Amino acid sequence: MEISSEIIHTPPKDAATVIILRDSPTGLEVFLVKRHGLSDVLGGAYVFPGGKVDEADAQLDEAAHLDQPAAQLHAQLAEPELDPQQAKGLFVAALREAFEECGVLFAHAATQQHTRDLATQLQNGRMFNLALAESALRLQTQAVAPWSRWITPKMPSISSKRFDTRFFVAALPADQIARHDDVETTQSVWLSPRAALEQYWARGIEMAPPQIMTLAHLSRHASVASALQAARQNAPALIQPEPFDEAGERVLTYPGDPWHSVKTRAMPGPTRLRYRNKRFEPEQGFDALFA
Repeated sequence: MEISSEIIHTPPKDAATVIILRDSPTGLEVFLVKRHGLSDVLGGAYVFPGGKVDEADAQLDEAAHLDQPAAQLHAQLAEPELDPQQAKGLFVAALREAFEECGVLFAHAATQQHTRDLATQLQNGRMFNLALAESALRLQTQAVAPWSRWITPKMPSISSKRFDTRFFVAALPADQIARHDDVETTQSVWLSPRAALEQYWARGIEMAPPQIMTLAHLSRHASVASALQAARQNAPALIQPEPFDEAGERVLTYPGDPWHSVKTRAMPGPTRLRYRNKRFEPEQGFDALFA
């Protein structure tokens, strides 16, 4: 992972990510996929399934294929500047990406045959909204809850692109199996948030700051129910990292840090990460992620 000081002047692109959760005998687990090494966004890193919003995502017929009207989706995001159709597009993008990248279909009364048929249609180049209409499926927007919103700063540090990404949390639907798609993602794994961070710390996997900080936040929850309850009781945290260079090192600060323009914390964990040893780390070491 190399650091860049390039300033990006174009507006960030809307994106959506789904943090898929499950309960295990040892506690909460999170599904992570490894981006293809040639990907132009976080190639080789472990991330949550997600991607850019497509124009067609907002065009889905909500009366036929959603279980909530756009106005209700808009209210959940707590972004007054959005219009309801944009909000709908973000929810649909999150569910579409979950299906495209790991085969998890959030839809009412979906069968394995539905899943196979939908996958075949997408592989044949059919748009997701059109394939959904042909399958007569209704997406389960109520299964996902907004968790946070991350806006890439104008100096992205580890990318040449900017995104305005809404993170959602959801439980893995019963009788479904999450797996990487072998196209955009090449490996996948279920790990507890702490175990994932331990692997990152031991250099077993690479992760970018949003995933590091999100896992640190999720490590405070022992179950899927706990995480979903927190998501539904609180407005999504707005996180706009502010980067600085100090002593030859890049520092990313988050709301609540003395160097950040927003003085109120947006999430638990450290308020800054420092780029050292070719990755971003908490200044006070691994345990600072859980303090």
